[in-house]
Amino acid sequence: MLTLGIDLAAQPKRTGAAVIEWLPAGAQLKELQVGVDDEGLLEMIAGADKVGIDAPLGWPDEFVEAIVAHRDRQGWPGRGEDQDSFRFRLSFRRTDRRLIEGGVRRPLSVSTDLIGVVAMRAANLLDSLAARGDPVDRAGSGKVAEVYPAPALSSWGINAAGYKSKSGPSRLPALLDTVEEQLGGLRLEPEQRRLATTDHNCFDAIVAALIARAAALGLTYPPDPGDEADRAVREGWIHMPSNSLADLVDES
Repeated sequence: MLTLGIDLAAQPKRTGAAVIEWLPAGAQLKELQVGVDDEGLLEMIAGADKVGIDAPLGWPDEFVEAIVAHRDRQGWPGRGEDQDSFRFRLSFRRTDRRLIEGGVRRPLSVSTDLIGVVAMRAANLLDSLAARGDPVDRAGSGKVAEVYPAPALSSWGINAAGYKSKSGPSRLPALLDTVEEQLGGLRLEPEQRRLATTDHNCFDAIVAALIARAAALGLTYPPDPGDEADRAVREGWIHMPSNSLADLVDES
């Protein structure tokens, strides 16, 4: 199995991509690069069995409905409601709210933060895949799943707080060592190790590829049946690991 992790940014310059091959002898990092453009990503997606993209794959239903209503002069849907509560629902998707309810630090809001620009690039990628005959289920049941590296690391018991800060890169070697130890080994070439321990975009791409493996094995939390699952196909769904890193090498 080949899993691809994409740490998507608004521009190719900061977009990292990692391909991990899962073999009976263990996991091997086949490819790691930063500065990947859309065509490069589409080519890599085509060659992977499962893909984890670190970017929102949709917007909150309430946000979309409110903007359309405002555009069409049909009134602001939140009139008469508590505005803080209403704006919270416009700012965060159901998958974001589930993470918040679970104690995870608030994700960036796809409708009110700069991450929205990244989501636009993701939407273009998904449209390009559909045009090539490979439509994406935003809930993650197909080839592509939405992932979120930092809380995934926390779910594996790895404290990754602050690794993207100015001083954060100094933590990357120890973080990679911990990931390798818990996984039971990950074979990297020297240049790949250099990239993974100096560039958080590359490190996040590796983590995204690990989460993609978890999603492929059914070792992530799906949306609940009903409204949550219904929203996930429109808003996207963050796949959080449900098992240990060591479990990813099972069934190789």
